[in-house]
Amino acid sequence: MICSNTDQRKNPLHSITLEMILIRLVDHYGWEELGTLVVTNCFNNDAGIQSRLKLLCRTPRARKKVKTLYLGTRFS
Repeated sequence: MICSNTDQRKNPLHSITLEMILIRLVDHYGWEELGTLVVTNCFNNDAGIQSRLKLLCRTPRARKKVKTLYLGTRFS
């Protein structure tokens, strides 16, 4: 099924990249707390943001956790 523009506008993550999500979550929680909330090894080591993004792109389960956390976070 091809999504129409109307369907995409209803998507809360439409036009938000994974990098934008990760940066916003890191600014809000910090790496250490983010690692405990998402519970994945990619947040518990000293890698940079680009290597963490690569891992999230290859790991659907971790990517889903990050997106769910982002949608549930109230940013001030």
